[in-house]
Amino acid sequence: MEEAEVGHVIDALNETKQALKDAEAANLRALSDKTIHSASLVQDAGSITLAVIVYSLSKLIERGDNKKIKQWDKFTKKINSFLSLAIAALKEHNFKAYELYLEKIRQSITSISPNLKSYIQEVLRKAAINKASKIYEHGISMGQTADLLGITQWELTEYAGQKSVDIISYENPENIKERAKMALEFFS
Repeated sequence: MEEAEVGHVIDALNETKQALKDAEAANLRALSDKTIHSASLVQDAGSITLAVIVYSLSKLIERGDNKKIKQWDKFTKKINSFLSLAIAALKEHNFKAYELYLEKIRQSITSISPNLKSYIQEVLRKAAINKASKIYEHGISMGQTADLLGITQWELTEYAGQKSVDIISYENPENIKERAKMALEFFS
């Protein structure tokens, strides 16, 4: 990871700490998107893991799941301490330790509530698919993207297909009419 990229990741980690402390789901989601953009450029596992973690945290807050977790405050302090350790590791260019702390955060998220364990695992899985879709949009091959995030190409294809159908049918209805018109003109 280049020096400039290390600085960006450290900034993202610090912003994540504050957004988690303030329970700001929108800020966490924006940070996740910003991180995934970086991850698509450098394609390192740590940035991708960070993007998935931050997105998962945003979802837990956004859906109000944090209110269902009895020790949420203790949990956020634990996550923030791991984030601080990850920052320290990055400052020392110890990328193995950085990735280890990210893995500890992911494990903490998974084990936060026995009652919500399967639900949280599903949130993490969907977050990985969502972030894979974003990386794929940045031009990284589907196979490479799926490998980076530990998902199947089928999961990525299914999600990317749903997303592009949603974009076409809801955001650009004129686009469909124009495409149909062009197709008719082409075949007549």
